Amino acid sequence: MNNLRNKVQLIGHLGATPIVKGFGKDKKVANFSIATTDTYYNNEGEKVTDTQWHNLVCWNKTADIVEKYLDKGSHIAIEGKLTNDSWEDKEGKKRYTTRIVVNELMMLGSK
Repeated sequence: MNNLRNKVQLIGHLGATPIVKGFGKDKKVANFSIATTDTYYNNEGEKVTDTQWHNLVCWNKTADIVEKYLDKGSHIAIEGKLTNDSWEDKEGKKRYTTRIVVNELMMLGSK
Protein backbone atom coordinates (compact mmCIF):
# COMPACT_ATOMS: atom_id res chain seq x y z
CA MET A 1 0.00 0.00 0.00
CA ASN A 2 2.98 2.35 0.34
CA ASN A 3 3.26 2.62 -3.45
CA LEU A 4 -0.26 3.97 -3.97
CA ARG A 5 -0.31 7.62 -4.93
CA ASN A 6 -2.18 10.26 -6.87
CA LYS A 7 -1.41 9.24 -10.46
CA VAL A 8 -3.34 9.73 -13.71
CA GLN A 9 -2.48 8.41 -17.17
CA LEU A 10 -4.51 9.45 -20.22
CA ILE A 11 -4.33 9.27 -23.99
CA GLY A 12 -6.47 11.72 -25.92
CA HIS A 13 -6.79 14.57 -28.40
CA LEU A 14 -6.56 18.30 -27.66
CA GLY A 15 -9.88 20.11 -27.90
CA ALA A 16 -8.34 23.50 -28.67
CA THR A 17 -5.01 25.24 -29.04
CA PRO A 18 -3.31 25.47 -25.61
CA ILE A 19 -3.30 28.80 -23.79
CA VAL A 20 0.28 29.56 -22.73
CA LYS A 21 1.23 32.43 -20.43
CA GLY A 22 4.61 33.58 -19.24
CA PHE A 23 5.17 35.31 -15.91
CA GLY A 24 7.96 36.12 -13.53
CA LYS A 25 11.53 35.86 -14.71
CA ASP A 26 11.30 32.63 -16.74
CA LYS A 27 8.15 30.82 -15.63
CA LYS A 28 5.50 29.57 -18.03
CA VAL A 29 2.15 27.81 -17.70
CA ALA A 30 0.07 26.05 -20.38
CA ASN A 31 -3.63 25.26 -19.93
CA PHE A 32 -5.58 23.02 -22.30
CA SER A 33 -8.07 20.17 -22.38
CA ILE A 34 -8.04 16.72 -23.93
CA ALA A 35 -10.86 14.38 -24.83
CA THR A 36 -10.78 10.67 -24.08
CA THR A 37 -13.30 8.39 -25.75
CA ASP A 38 -14.61 5.02 -24.65
CA THR A 39 -16.82 2.87 -26.89
CA TYR A 40 -18.98 0.00 -25.67
CA TYR A 41 -22.24 -1.83 -26.42
CA ASN A 42 -25.23 -1.34 -24.12
CA ASN A 43 -27.78 -4.02 -23.09
CA GLU A 44 -29.75 -3.45 -26.31
CA GLY A 45 -26.64 -4.12 -28.42
CA GLU A 46 -26.31 -0.49 -29.49
CA LYS A 47 -22.87 1.01 -29.85
CA VAL A 48 -22.34 3.83 -27.34
CA THR A 49 -19.50 6.36 -27.50
CA ASP A 50 -18.68 8.18 -24.27
CA THR A 51 -16.35 11.19 -24.47
CA GLN A 52 -14.90 12.75 -21.32
CA TRP A 53 -13.06 16.08 -21.19
CA HIS A 54 -10.08 16.63 -18.89
CA ASN A 55 -8.48 19.98 -17.95
CA LEU A 56 -4.68 19.90 -17.95
CA VAL A 57 -1.98 22.28 -16.78
CA CYS A 58 1.76 22.15 -17.59
CA TRP A 59 4.55 24.24 -16.15
CA ASN A 60 7.88 25.63 -17.41
CA LYS A 61 9.77 23.22 -19.75
CA THR A 62 6.70 21.09 -20.39
CA ALA A 63 4.74 24.27 -21.15
CA ASP A 64 7.47 25.22 -23.66
CA ILE A 65 6.99 21.89 -25.46
CA VAL A 66 3.21 22.32 -25.45
CA GLU A 67 3.50 25.84 -26.87
CA LYS A 68 5.94 24.79 -29.59
CA TYR A 69 4.44 21.50 -30.79
CA LEU A 70 0.79 21.06 -29.78
CA ASP A 71 -2.32 22.37 -31.46
CA LYS A 72 -6.03 21.56 -31.60
CA GLY A 73 -6.46 17.86 -32.44
CA SER A 74 -2.94 16.81 -31.38
CA HIS A 75 -2.83 13.23 -30.07
CA ILE A 76 -0.95 12.93 -26.77
CA ALA A 77 -0.33 10.67 -23.79
CA ILE A 78 0.15 12.24 -20.37
CA GLU A 79 0.97 11.24 -16.84
CA GLY A 80 0.24 13.53 -13.94
CA LYS A 81 -1.71 14.03 -10.73
CA LEU A 82 -5.19 15.26 -9.90
CA THR A 83 -5.60 18.61 -8.19
CA ASN A 84 -8.73 20.37 -6.95
CA ASP A 85 -9.19 24.13 -6.65
CA SER A 86 -12.07 26.14 -5.24
CA TRP A 87 -13.01 29.82 -5.48
CA GLU A 88 -15.98 32.14 -5.16
CA ASP A 89 -17.61 33.53 -8.29
CA LYS A 90 -19.02 37.07 -8.69
CA GLU A 91 -22.28 36.03 -7.01
CA GLY A 92 -20.43 34.59 -4.02
CA LYS A 93 -21.11 30.95 -4.97
CA LYS A 94 -18.37 28.43 -4.25
CA ARG A 95 -17.01 26.86 -7.47
CA TYR A 96 -14.69 23.90 -7.95
CA THR A 97 -12.28 22.82 -10.68
CA THR A 98 -10.43 19.54 -11.07
CA ARG A 99 -7.26 19.62 -13.16
CA ILE A 100 -4.45 17.27 -13.99
CA VAL A 101 -0.97 18.66 -13.41
CA VAL A 102 1.11 17.04 -16.14
CA ASN A 103 4.47 15.53 -15.12
CA GLU A 104 5.19 13.71 -18.38
CA LEU A 105 3.92 14.25 -21.91
CA MET A 106 4.38 12.16 -25.05
CA MET A 107 3.29 13.29 -28.48
CA LEU A 108 1.64 10.54 -30.51
CA GLY A 109 1.04 10.41 -34.26
CA SER A 110 2.67 12.79 -36.70
CA LYS A 111 2.13 16.31 -37.96
